[in-house]
Amino acid sequence: MSFVEISNLSKSYGEGASRTKVLGDINLKIGEGEFIAIVGFSGSGKTTLISLLAGLIEPDTGGIIFKNKEISGPSPERGVVFQSYSLMPWLTVFGNVSLAVDSVFKKKPSSERKAIADKYIDMVGLGHARDRKPSELSGGMRQRVAVARALAMRPEFLLLDEPLSALDALTRAKLQDEFAAICEQEKKTILLITNDVDEAILLADRIVPLKPGSPATLGPEFKVDFARPRDRGELNHNDDFISLRAEITDYLMTVGAEVEAEVEREIVLPTLVPITQRLSKADRLPAAYERAAETITEDRYLEFSQVKKVYPTPKGPLTVVDGFDLKMKKGEFVTLIGHSGCGKSTVLSMVAGLNGITEGSVILDGTHVTKAGPDRAVVFQAPSLMPWLTAYENVALGVDKVYPDASKTEKRDVIEYYLSKVGLSDAMNKPALDLSNGMKQRVGIARAFALSPKLLLLDEPFGMLDSLTRWELQDVLMEVWKRTQVTAVCVTHDVDEAILLADRVVMMSNGPNARIGNIMEVDLPRPRSRKELLAHPDYYAYREELLDFLEAYEGGADPSEEQLKSIQEKRATRMARQKAAMQAAE
Repeated sequence: MSFVEISNLSKSYGEGASRTKVLGDINLKIGEGEFIAIVGFSGSGKTTLISLLAGLIEPDTGGIIFKNKEISGPSPERGVVFQSYSLMPWLTVFGNVSLAVDSVFKKKPSSERKAIADKYIDMVGLGHARDRKPSELSGGMRQRVAVARALAMRPEFLLLDEPLSALDALTRAKLQDEFAAICEQEKKTILLITNDVDEAILLADRIVPLKPGSPATLGPEFKVDFARPRDRGELNHNDDFISLRAEITDYLMTVGAEVEAEVEREIVLPTLVPITQRLSKADRLPAAYERAAETITEDRYLEFSQVKKVYPTPKGPLTVVDGFDLKMKKGEFVTLIGHSGCGKSTVLSMVAGLNGITEGSVILDGTHVTKAGPDRAVVFQAPSLMPWLTAYENVALGVDKVYPDASKTEKRDVIEYYLSKVGLSDAMNKPALDLSNGMKQRVGIARAFALSPKLLLLDEPFGMLDSLTRWELQDVLMEVWKRTQVTAVCVTHDVDEAILLADRVVMMSNGPNARIGNIMEVDLPRPRSRKELLAHPDYYAYREELLDFLEAYEGGADPSEEQLKSIQEKRATRMARQKAAMQAAE
């Protein structure tokens, strides 16, 4: 008999014509002590499934048997960790965990309850923060509190609803490793909802996709047979891991493509030249625009010359970035990667003209950057839209400014072309207020490209999106970039994103006094898509170099030049070995 058995489960919301089918015919058996990962797109019903398993809502048809009894409501035997921390802000870490312990173990003496709370606080590495309140904790630390609280209830079945998805990629990776260790120690039956394939492979025994649809159904399962404990660095060398990762990713991307809305009409983008890129004197534009449109050099199109940023603090001047020196060719795509606090976003804000430069200079197409301008489009992690305007109108605000003499039809085609390219052809007339965060970010990306800037600046543009939506938009970004060939700089925490997008990956050292630690040339063919990238024999060698670089700077470390050089040589050796093997096979 299975520990948990889901049979013919279905769930809908609403009534009559407005009724929405969320889940349909869900069948799954989970053995005691097994770790199952459910992967799927946002909106596919993953949280509804967790809520049903937790007994927080009832199914329309079918049921869930847990330990030979049908689930009919919540129970401390089934602990839940949600994406949002749901902590009591007025209580300390100990207070939040004790609240759960006291409610479940009322009959135990206070000293024993205290020992239980302390045990799990220590287990998640928060013993030093026991007396802090949530407002004094980082996002990663708050999520640790939520995990400790769930574990302290000592449930037999642990339900995890995307517990790490709100965190940046590096913090998420660190907590994944810690969580894997905790799971090994606790040996519980676990169901994890995630949109991260790497996370699923690192933690689970089986991976089951949830196919989006109306209703959503379960797809084919994938067995994960790697020995525990699993090390992400070692997995990066494992051919079976590489094959499984590619297989799951390919399946999810194929399913995602099948449910994408068709573009309502085929738009042929007119050849329009924005005011910042006019080449003809006959355009009679202001002299400042004419001067800005002349390309001085292609090889040093964007130049950071010994850029330094110092902030005043009560304890004295704080140098965040110190001697950032980089030259970019016109049409080049560079990604910046490094640990939190290394000054990546500070560099981006300086070239955007949004943050003053303390020393050095930034020169774009022969002109010193001193303030913000329409020749630089910025896409931030948090979308900045006019909430009362539609998606179309938000993009039109910029298009009207940079294409002053285009016809209404031409402007409309530019706006609709880019909105359709980011998957918003069906939502372009919805107010921004009614759009999800992911849809708002799509509008921001469409708006940036529609302006046809000299320089595109991306500050973790997909950081707020689930990984599956991020894959889709990364491919969209590559497709549109292929057409525009705009010079671009992107700040990211995501190793795979850094490689996918870039001609060069600039790795920054830890802050303060952050500098360029290493630059990795990405010699992979374009156009690129995630699917093609995973199939390329050199991809995992590039990935290994970035992972090793970030590990070298872990915890504020300052690696030597020899250590950094050995990381580069390791990648070169692996690629040479792979090339020799391929030639021998031919």
